[in-house]
Amino acid sequence: MNILTLPLRHTGAKWARTFLLTAVFTLGLASMSGLYQVSGVIADNFEKKLISYGANILVTPKRETLRISYGGYSLGDVIMEEDPIDLATAQKAIDAMPLRANIAIVAPKMLAMTRLSGQTLALVGVDWEQELQLKGYWEAEGEFPGADGAFEALAGAEAARKLDLRPGQSLDIDGKTLRLAGVLKATGSDDDSALFVPLKLAQDIAGKPGQASFLEVAALCSGCPIEDITAQLQEAMPDSEVRALIQVAESRMYSVHFAQNLAFSVSLVILVTACAMLIMSMLSSVAERRREIGIMRAIGFSRSSVFAVFVSEALGIGLLAGTLAYVCGRFLTFYVLGELHMADAAPTDFEALPFFALILLAAATAGLAAAFPAWRASLVEPAEALVAL
Repeated sequence: MNILTLPLRHTGAKWARTFLLTAVFTLGLASMSGLYQVSGVIADNFEKKLISYGANILVTPKRETLRISYGGYSLGDVIMEEDPIDLATAQKAIDAMPLRANIAIVAPKMLAMTRLSGQTLALVGVDWEQELQLKGYWEAEGEFPGADGAFEALAGAEAARKLDLRPGQSLDIDGKTLRLAGVLKATGSDDDSALFVPLKLAQDIAGKPGQASFLEVAALCSGCPIEDITAQLQEAMPDSEVRALIQVAESRMYSVHFAQNLAFSVSLVILVTACAMLIMSMLSSVAERRREIGIMRAIGFSRSSVFAVFVSEALGIGLLAGTLAYVCGRFLTFYVLGELHMADAAPTDFEALPFFALILLAAATAGLAAAFPAWRASLVEPAEALVAL
């Protein structure tokens, strides 16, 4: 009979209690593990979905302006020089950034003016693939242009109303015939009064091939502050002005962090509940085994040895519960993500670090929870066993 065999003998003799305690502890840890994995997947996918609601970084050419005044009256500012952004150079600079993986979308814009049906109209040249990813909130009557869309256009609600445009209509713009794929529903923004055309057409009309008036960038900010991404963009493109739309970025990150913090809070409550049940069970066990503890003290077990016996029982339960919790937590993750229609994003490979971290957490939690009951057990005096006999 020693410190190792005593916990095994007791758990075997009280197998029903041991089973129930292990099951409860496993359930708590599995819930915590599953919530952690689910929150990570949801947060990652949530931020990727949020980028379809607009850019959070704006890249514009540097401007030189001259403020004109006379006789104490300001006559306004005059732009002296504004070089457009060279897209090839900009893309190369962005691809070389250390935080390139955090740049999800780069949507170039070329602004131009044209006349249609006798009215002056603002043209916005866009890369359809990037633009439609960035403007996921757009709704249209008709359809959206395809990824190529070299001869398709999209009209804002106000522009379509003024010019009486209808989906499927042919438009003659600068000698080129385009099909109006759709008409946007009102957004309450500048998009309502513009006509969106292929980027190359707007570049040709403006006489600026391969260039852009500005870039709208959607960055993923969960891995690092948006200030770091902005600083690297500015360093990569020193001839441009890079401005972070802080309010947009902060609102998105609040949503992501809210989901993560909620999962953490729920997990913490579950873990504390499991610890409380373990403490109560161990205290009950100490009360039932006072005679056994007294005999152990009488035959030579020290206080530290008695303490170690009870902590060893808890550690054994913790190690077993941690192992089972990892397996159950994976099943829970698959089930929850499946219900959220995100099963394809669920982790499938065995991950050693989370596995051993969960086992270590389970063992440490069980050991700490058993510390007080084990200390109470170590205070039992041998005389109590002699009196009981």
